[in-house]
Amino acid sequence: MSVGHVARALEEAGIPTVTVMVKAFQHRAEQMLFPRTLLTRFPMGRPLGAPNDRERQSDVVTTALAMLQAVEEAGAIQHYPHRYRVSAP
Repeated sequence: MSVGHVARALEEAGIPTVTVMVKAFQHRAEQMLFPRTLLTRFPMGRPLGAPNDRERQSDVVTTALAMLQAVEEAGAIQHYPHRYRVSAP
């Protein structure tokens, strides 16, 4: 997965990264030691949530950004606590 290579290159340049991916790819994140990973329990192709669910998408991005300040060790994996919503509230 090239995203892991890009994340590591950015980190080496001093730019912190967070990779947001669906839980199905957890094994890849563990194998490649992405700097920081946020896993969601969402369907493939929708790591941020359902279309038009701006509230959930915003929360995923906010959670990922919070990892930039809270996590320093390489290979850190955090699980997003909420489930996928088919329709926005």
